[in-house]
Amino acid sequence: MVIQILAIVVALGLLIFLAYRGYPVIIIAPIVTLLAVILSGGHLLPSYTETYMTFAANYIKAFFPIFLLGAVFGKVMEMSGAAASIAKTIVKSLGSKQAILAVVLACSALTYGGVSLFVVAFAVYPFAAAIFKEADIPKRLLPGTIALGAFTYTMDALPGTPQIQNIIPTNYFGTDTYAAPIMGIIGAIIVFTGGMLWLERRRKQAVANGEGYGDGHINEPESAEQQNLPNFWLSLVPLILVVAFNFAFSRSAISVKHWYDGSMLKETFNIADVSTVTSSWSLIVALAIGIIAAMLLNVGRIKVKLASGLTAAAMGSLLAIFNTASEVGFGNVVKTLPGFSVIQNWVFNASGNPLVSEAVAVNVLAGITGSASGGLSIALEVMGNHYLQVAESVGITPEMLHRIASMASGGMDTLPHNGAVITLLAITGLTHRQSYKDIFAITVLKTVTVFIIAFGTSLFI
Repeated sequence: MVIQILAIVVALGLLIFLAYRGYPVIIIAPIVTLLAVILSGGHLLPSYTETYMTFAANYIKAFFPIFLLGAVFGKVMEMSGAAASIAKTIVKSLGSKQAILAVVLACSALTYGGVSLFVVAFAVYPFAAAIFKEADIPKRLLPGTIALGAFTYTMDALPGTPQIQNIIPTNYFGTDTYAAPIMGIIGAIIVFTGGMLWLERRRKQAVANGEGYGDGHINEPESAEQQNLPNFWLSLVPLILVVAFNFAFSRSAISVKHWYDGSMLKETFNIADVSTVTSSWSLIVALAIGIIAAMLLNVGRIKVKLASGLTAAAMGSLLAIFNTASEVGFGNVVKTLPGFSVIQNWVFNASGNPLVSEAVAVNVLAGITGSASGGLSIALEVMGNHYLQVAESVGITPEMLHRIASMASGGMDTLPHNGAVITLLAITGLTHRQSYKDIFAITVLKTVTVFIIAFGTSLFI
C-alpha cells in the first residue's frame, strides 16, 4: 500500500513541478496520470481512454460555453475600451488619497461584472500605476492590491458572481450562483476589510521609511490620461446586464428552469433535474446578452479588430478549459487507484465537520495545482457526492457546501506557481521577490477566512 500511495504522490508532485517549469498541462497531465497507473499496477489503456478522457470530455461539455462566452465578453469589453473606462473613472474619482481603495474597487466592479481576471489586470494596470505614482505609493504594493480586488471575494464569495469558481459547484450540488448568500457576504467583508488593513499598513510603513513609487521600473504604462475612452455609464451597461439577467434567469419568474417541459428534458435530453443545469444556462444567456450589448454600444471601436479579438478569446478559452479538464481527468483516474482510499480517509478524517473537511480538500488541491478551478474540480469530482451525503445527514444544506467549496478554491490557489500570479507580476513588471509577500498575505487571509466561516457555521447547526 505504501508504494501505491507513493505512486499518487509522485505523479502529483511531477504534475506540479512540470507545470511550474512551464510545461503544458494538456500534455503532462495524461503522462503523469499513466505513470501513477503503472506504479499502482493498474490497467494502462482503459484508464486513459475510458476514465481520463471520459471525465475530461464531460468537464468540457459542462463548462466550455461559459469559458468561451466569458473570454469573449472580457475581450469585447477590453477592445471597446469599456473595461479601461470603468477602471479609469473609479480610480480617478476616488483620487490619490484613496489610491489603494480605488484600485481594489475598480478590479472588484469588473470581476463581479463578468470580466475575466486576466483582462481585469490588463485593464486596471495603466490607471492603477498612474495613481500609485501620483500618490507616491511603492509600486511593489500594486500586485497585492489588484489581487485583492480581482482574485478574492468577487471571484468566489459574493453571491451571483459569474466567475467559473462560483459555477463549478452548481453541477455537483444542484445549487445556483446565489447559494448561501449570507455566508458569502460575510466572507467577502472579512477578506475585503482584512486585505485593506494589510495594504494600508504596508503603505504607512513605506511612508515612514521614506519609500515612494520608485524609479527604474519596467513595463511602465503610457500615460492613461491621453486615451480616448467611451463613456463611463455606457461602459457599465454590459456589466449590469450580465449581473441582472444572471439573477433573473436563475431565481425569478423568468428563470430558465421554466422554459422547457420537465418530462421532455428527461426523455429527450436525459436531464432528470433541471436545477443541475439552471446556473449554467442562465449565465450562458446573460453573457450572450452582455456581449451583444458591449458590441452594439461600441461598434465603431471594435469592428476593425473584432475578428482578431474573437480569435484570441477563443484560443484563450480553449487553452484554459483543456488545462482544467486535463487536471479533472487526472483526478478521476487517481480516485480509482488503490492508494487513494488512504488519502481520501485522511482528508475526510481531518474534521468531523463536512464543511471543514471540504475546505481542507479544496484548499490543498487548489494550492497543489496552482489553480482555483482545477483544484475545485478535482476535489468535487472525487469527493463531492460523499460531502453531499454526509452534509445532508447532519443538516448542512448543499448551498453551504457550494459556498465553502467556492471560497476554499480561492484560498491557497495563489501560491507562487499560480498562473494568474505569474501573469500579474509580468503585467506590472515586478518580481516575486518584490511583490509576492503582499499576495501571500492576501492568500493566507483568504484561507483563514474560509475556515472561520466553516467553523462559525457549524456552531449554528
